[in-house]
Amino acid sequence: MRTTYRSADPVRTYRTYKTVWAFCAALCFTLSAVYYVRDAGLSPLQLVLVGTTLELACFLFEIPTGIVADLYSRRLSIVIGVALIGCGFLLQGLSPTFLAILGAQVLWGIGYTFTSGADQAWLADEVGADQVAGVLVRTQQLSLGGTILGTISAGALGLLDLSLPIKLSGIGMIVLAVLLAVFMREVNFHRTPASERETFKQMADTFKHGFAVARKRPVVRTLVLISLISGLSSEAFDRLWQVKILSFQFPTVFGTSDPAFWFTVLGLIGTLLTLISSLILNRLSPERLTAAHPNGVLALLALFQVIGVLAFALLGNLWLALAAVWLRSIADALSWPVESAWLNRNVESRSRATVISFVSQANAIGQVAGGPPLGALAGRAGLRTALVASGLLLAPIPALFARLRTPAPDLDRV
Repeated sequence: MRTTYRSADPVRTYRTYKTVWAFCAALCFTLSAVYYVRDAGLSPLQLVLVGTTLELACFLFEIPTGIVADLYSRRLSIVIGVALIGCGFLLQGLSPTFLAILGAQVLWGIGYTFTSGADQAWLADEVGADQVAGVLVRTQQLSLGGTILGTISAGALGLLDLSLPIKLSGIGMIVLAVLLAVFMREVNFHRTPASERETFKQMADTFKHGFAVARKRPVVRTLVLISLISGLSSEAFDRLWQVKILSFQFPTVFGTSDPAFWFTVLGLIGTLLTLISSLILNRLSPERLTAAHPNGVLALLALFQVIGVLAFALLGNLWLALAAVWLRSIADALSWPVESAWLNRNVESRSRATVISFVSQANAIGQVAGGPPLGALAGRAGLRTALVASGLLLAPIPALFARLRTPAPDLDRV
């Protein structure tokens, strides 16, 4: 039975959820690398293992949690996921030890898989798949605003105690889970009645259907491949770019050249640039963002990502290198809502969360498979070589987008 207090508008609910999520994530991650090194004393190998543990958790639980969202309740899956993420954030803030941080990655990695796919599938069910693109683009802009506030807050709180913003981010996510449990409505999803439910058979049927969609539909198949390639490159870049930035001499501003201060400032600049770019693109060419077949704009954004990674690898000036990082980040942030909406339009409701999970799982596989070899390459041949290799791995993605043509999907055939 639906309770009357779950009456919040789904668009407002989704936007609030993603904005608060972005704020808490920025609060946690802006100075997390500094916290890992200074307070927890992690070695470079341990830092790599932290990332690998997170991706393995995402990989192992992505599909099972997606199936749960399709069979039982997307709302419940989101609430569980947000609560687990909050517990993971809180744990690593409370205990600056290697084992506690590893445990935190497992908690919030599993939590993320409960939300991955389920939140977009919930939105598509509640507002209609045709309306998702516009909601995602606007939500992305609001989320960037949340990221800006979270970044500023992390910098201010980090001056007092590096663990403080991390702990507060965990508490914020747990509060968000409680609010979602109270106010989030779910009126257009109908789970299988208990009397008709054959648990293992239903799970197997849902999994098979999701796999069939990913295999037979050109858009879904291509997006799975792109997600895999992106993962092969991104894990190493995400871990190594900060190492290169730390090799530069930071200028002294307000009497400090502390990396904690500068990482806050640089994160804030990058987020502001992304937000401005999103607003400009949405104003100048909104039809491209919501197009039925946005392969052209996605190919261009993917090309910018390749250029950004390769330029960052080769440039020896701090500000030029940062410009390359920001170019890559902006292109990645702008492409996400367009790509997500395109995927949602090409799958039907009953397997939407599962299919989206396939795409996310492909990215996790790529990160687990690509990160360690590129990390080893950095140790043997140098940081620049590994970063160049990371950029070259991305090179096929613009061509994959450019050549993709999609007929109108026939959702009843699969």
